[in-house]
Amino acid sequence: MRKQKLVLVGNGMAGVRCIEEIVAIDPDAFDITIFGSEPHVNYNRILLSTVLQGGMTMDAITINDGNWYKEHQIQLYTGETVVTIDKERQVVMTDKNREVSYDRLIIATGSSPFLLPVPGADKDGVTAFRTIEDCNTIIDKAKRHKKAAVIGGGLLGLEVARGLINRGMDVSVVHNGSFLLERQLDQTAAKMLQEQLENQGMQFLFEKQTDEITGNSHVEGLVFKDGTKIDVDLVVMAVGVRPNIHLAKQSGLEVNRAILVNDYLQTSEQNIYAIGECVEHRGTVYGLVKPLYEQGKILARHICGMEVQGYEGSLLSTQLKISGVEVFSIGQFHEDAASKAIKLHDEVNGIYKKIVFQDDKMIGAVLFGDTRDRTRLLDMILKQKAVLNHEKTALLYPSMENGNSVAAMPPSEMICNCNGVTKGAIMEAVQKEGLTTVEQVKKCTKASGSCGGCKPLVTELLTYINSAECNENISQKSMCPCTALTEDEVVKEMQVLGLTTVQEVMEELNWKISNGCSSCRPAIEYYLGMIYPEFESKQEIDLENEQMNAIGQANGRYTLIPQMYGGITSAEQLSKIADVAVKYDIQQIAITSEQRIHLMDVKKEVLSAVSADLNMPLSLTYGNMVQNVKTCIGEHICQCDKQPSLRLAVALERNLEFIKTPYRLKLGVSACMHNGAGSTTKDIGVIGMSRGWEIYVGGSSGRIARSGELLTVAPTDEEAAEMIRGLVQYYRESANYLERTWQWIERLGLIHIREVLFDPELRQELLKRLDEDLALRKKILVESDSQ
Repeated sequence: MRKQKLVLVGNGMAGVRCIEEIVAIDPDAFDITIFGSEPHVNYNRILLSTVLQGGMTMDAITINDGNWYKEHQIQLYTGETVVTIDKERQVVMTDKNREVSYDRLIIATGSSPFLLPVPGADKDGVTAFRTIEDCNTIIDKAKRHKKAAVIGGGLLGLEVARGLINRGMDVSVVHNGSFLLERQLDQTAAKMLQEQLENQGMQFLFEKQTDEITGNSHVEGLVFKDGTKIDVDLVVMAVGVRPNIHLAKQSGLEVNRAILVNDYLQTSEQNIYAIGECVEHRGTVYGLVKPLYEQGKILARHICGMEVQGYEGSLLSTQLKISGVEVFSIGQFHEDAASKAIKLHDEVNGIYKKIVFQDDKMIGAVLFGDTRDRTRLLDMILKQKAVLNHEKTALLYPSMENGNSVAAMPPSEMICNCNGVTKGAIMEAVQKEGLTTVEQVKKCTKASGSCGGCKPLVTELLTYINSAECNENISQKSMCPCTALTEDEVVKEMQVLGLTTVQEVMEELNWKISNGCSSCRPAIEYYLGMIYPEFESKQEIDLENEQMNAIGQANGRYTLIPQMYGGITSAEQLSKIADVAVKYDIQQIAITSEQRIHLMDVKKEVLSAVSADLNMPLSLTYGNMVQNVKTCIGEHICQCDKQPSLRLAVALERNLEFIKTPYRLKLGVSACMHNGAGSTTKDIGVIGMSRGWEIYVGGSSGRIARSGELLTVAPTDEEAAEMIRGLVQYYRESANYLERTWQWIERLGLIHIREVLFDPELRQELLKRLDEDLALRKKILVESDSQ
């Protein structure tokens, strides 16, 4: 089969990241050609300001060297610009008269720096800051000149100014606004930033509009519209960028501010896609790396023929890359009529925090001087987690005042937002691969490899991992003392070698103890049941058959639990239960917290007769399986309609009963925010809201209670049930035996679990396997009852 021809126009971060994703999914799907206008391999443009500041070398910001292109059989043309797209012939033409045909085309032409159209802008000594060549030019000028002006008080302008100061220049930042970073900070944080930068040697000229750049052939000064002027011999313009849409426009693709794309990054031409800074999606043009990487991931899956949820836009966060300055902002951080803010302003220690809420949901934040909690706040905004009034003020104070901040983070917490790398992923890489430097961590995990804002946190985590204080071991241990293999390795070998019995596993995998132990035997039986759904322990079937689905008690008697889906019963069922209790003198009858009636202390000799007279399904949720779903039906708190939650609970019970799981799985369905079923402390909890069903995962109501994390919001009953059933099956397939849901989530990371469940194709595969397992399990139980 002929490989499809894929051409990428643009060798920058967004486009090449998409190619990375494509070759990871299907390395043999495409014959790939990349054109780059710059004479370089793929490099990290964001870190150019760090190079200017002297913190990195040019070599260090290379993302993919020449060997990477060769390894993936990618034809790279550098220093060559695509100038024409012939849509009819499906051919691109370059400024070197080269023609290359395509089946699929990705445009990733990025953006171009905006240069102020003022007299003198073409003089020597006036430059933008966008490319390696720009950076080299500025470094060279800084060696021979003393006074510089940076026009633009945004993120890039401040980072360039810091670099010029580090290069020994006197620097003035010229800004047409009244304070710095108007798009990223409020006025209070901006003034604090200004003061700190002035202490570092920067000078600021606010509310200034450049009218002319003076000098003969070389720049000598700036004249402003108010008549004032300054002497300078280097001018760097950092006044923004414009999407590079010339190629798309002249090729007849639909454009507005940028190239218009749909949720799958398709342009107006079906087989032409666009990605990155040159793209306009739902009216927004993104210039930060995280959204561009998110676009790349979705486009890669789509172009490889996988079902994928389309791109829905990104939540933007900002961090300034200047040594000694801690600034972070995210979301909507300006209050309006619909929102309120809480603030902390510590002038003594130079700390300012503002968190903005709309009702009980956090929608934005600004942190200055102390940004330790940025990942926690970002996570809360992404999850749209409800925050009670008494909890809001506590968010202004670090959650880890005493001790190491990274030590207190759960493994699932995000360290590198740009690349989606968690603390657990870094710890596992360090412990497995013996990594000792931040550069090694970056190469192995990509953490700190994009904007570089998380580098201090990666450094802190690496120091912690290699310290005596660290007692966390993310790397997997052996299954038990009987074997040196981890559980993952045992399961893999069982599948590769086709082992179908416990004894085969122990013999073929060289178990140290021939019959195993109480830890590994039940684990192997569970894994055999997952790999071969028809596998069922004969002893277990015989025991269930003998006991009529009864639960054994410590005193030698048994408990029978009539099935009441969702805790709902009827007068006929209650009457029958009462008649049986009287007939067989059953004195101990209890209604449990699971809202089920337990007939207790039933003698073994009458089990068969009691079961026959009841003549109704019996609930058997003893052991590691999905437990009965807890519901809330009380009216003492509120008068909300309980019927939708009861219907959902019944549907879940009917479609999850008899399913075995790595550990007992408790579910709760609450009708409303009053959480009558304690859903936030269940393994899987559901709470009814006006926007649908909030689904929480990883809770625990044990001695040390744990609150579940918000997985998603499902707008309908059907979508909620589908998401929960898919979650249960993924837990069954990927969790270790006896691993609690919260431990499983910490190990895999909530973002990874979301990615699996949000993928329609993967979710349907999970549901299909779950239904097959459930049908087979029911068949086995029916057959065992008839024997």
